[in-house]
Amino acid sequence: MLKTLDLREMAGDYLRHLPRPKAATFPPTEAVREIVTAVRERGDSALIELTERFDGVSLSELEVSRSQMQAGYERISAELREALDLAGEAIRGYYELELHEDREFHHNGIVVQQLTIPVAVAGCYVPGGKARYPSSVLMTAIPARVAGVEEVILCVPPKADGTIDDATLAAAYIASVDHLYSIGGAQAIAAMAYGTETVKRADVIVGPGNVYVAAAKREVADAVGIPTSFAGPSEVVVIADGTVPIEWAVMDVIVQAEHGPDGLAWLITWDPEVAAGADAVCERLLAESPRRAETASTLEEGGYVVLVRDFQQAAEVSNAIAPEHLELLSANCEDLVPLIRNAGAVFVGPHATAAYGDYLAGPSHVLPTYGTARFASALSVVDFQKRVHAIEIGEEAAKLLAGPLAAIAGAEGLWAHARSAEMRAEQ
Repeated sequence: MLKTLDLREMAGDYLRHLPRPKAATFPPTEAVREIVTAVRERGDSALIELTERFDGVSLSELEVSRSQMQAGYERISAELREALDLAGEAIRGYYELELHEDREFHHNGIVVQQLTIPVAVAGCYVPGGKARYPSSVLMTAIPARVAGVEEVILCVPPKADGTIDDATLAAAYIASVDHLYSIGGAQAIAAMAYGTETVKRADVIVGPGNVYVAAAKREVADAVGIPTSFAGPSEVVVIADGTVPIEWAVMDVIVQAEHGPDGLAWLITWDPEVAAGADAVCERLLAESPRRAETASTLEEGGYVVLVRDFQQAAEVSNAIAPEHLELLSANCEDLVPLIRNAGAVFVGPHATAAYGDYLAGPSHVLPTYGTARFASALSVVDFQKRVHAIEIGEEAAKLLAGPLAAIAGAEGLWAHARSAEMRAEQ
């Protein structure tokens, strides 16, 4: 199930040709474009048809009320309610640290004030299907709330009976979601991007999803704010040696693989015994999993045991992959941290499973995938805010700077720019 890749003798440009899941190179652009066009042109009627086609549910109402969210919160077990509240507090506390004062810049009589303005409506997407992700509700909606967004809307695929499960309702209630819609897939992204009779139009759309959801975000990027990260199917790279129990390292490969197909799950090691034993351990652990089929579908395409020369080469390979999650499970793993350049989140030490990042650590688990960690970051309050510069020019500054402005404008052939400044200086 876990394929072996021996890179110890590799040199030159081999990093460019490391294997990737097929979905990373062949996204379903045309199929997504058809869905987006239908929603943009026909609104709610298209959403109802697409929900029946893809989710097998015939809905008469797309929006779930705030009172239903509260009811779900009250119905879940006390243990789950306490856990979700704990996660919500950690997420909220972390993102409050990102807020900062507006700043001013003074030079030559000009005052430039940087205004931080939240968007009016944030759209959050949380996937469904065979699993439910109340944690993703918290990880997307709470940062939007902390950023100061006026309205937070949420799209979640309905269950087979047309309802939203109680854990998701409870998370929406905890996160103070304003509008919850029973819509999934690319059609949900299109609905939030363009608005329909029921769904409010968002200014920004965030959240994880399958390759269709991720491709749909790119398709609507001309109409709505989309973070630069590509939040697609889950990825993990575990760098481990023989100092950590092999069961821990393999289980952490399985952790992200169990999200489902089209993901990436790599175990990188310079210990031949770890490499030789990983697949058998994987088979043994998977035999206990109630999600064996979903996990196996990821591992059969994107699961690898990668044998490297040393931890320096391990870091090089990981940086080339730029994984969503990176775990450092080795002796002196803190020495590896300075070598890491590309990763959505890094988990350091034998006890730091990425599962904590998915639920309770604080930072959002909405992370860059498909190599976009080379230039993108985890979801942040910044993704829900705009930077606006308020520029004040005093009379003395206008006299002082009119000449330099006119010189630059003249070089560009823009007469009106120059005269606009000169008229004020002359007065």
